[in-house]
Amino acid sequence: QVQLVESGGGLVQAGGSLRLSCAASGRSFTTGAMGWFRQAPGKEREFVAAVSWGNRYYGDSVKGRFTISRDNVKNTVTLQMNGLKPEDTAVYYCAADPFLGPAGIARNSEYDYWGQGTQVTVSP
Repeated sequence: QVQLVESGGGLVQAGGSLRLSCAASGRSFTTGAMGWFRQAPGKEREFVAAVSWGNRYYGDSVKGRFTISRDNVKNTVTLQMNGLKPEDTAVYYCAADPFLGPAGIARNSEYDYWGQGTQVTVSP
């Protein structure tokens, strides 16, 4: 059984930093994609960042502020979030797919596995 478990969410003031981690178990995601999406109340799920085949991809709203990294040995993916803004407030979801390449990297429908989500709240 595949599981993705997120950790690291919380409350932070604007301008602050948080680090999210996602640990995968049940299968390896050395190939394919691992990444993050977020969903704010009343909004659609939004692509944040992903790494696939050694390449990193970011949503426009987080470029230059967030950094995604991956540890293939530990089967984990980490999202370092700096310069947080109130509009970054959302539930952040880890996602993974063992075969996904760059073409579908930003589409949530392309990912087979999801974590339960972790809340990130940024106060003004």
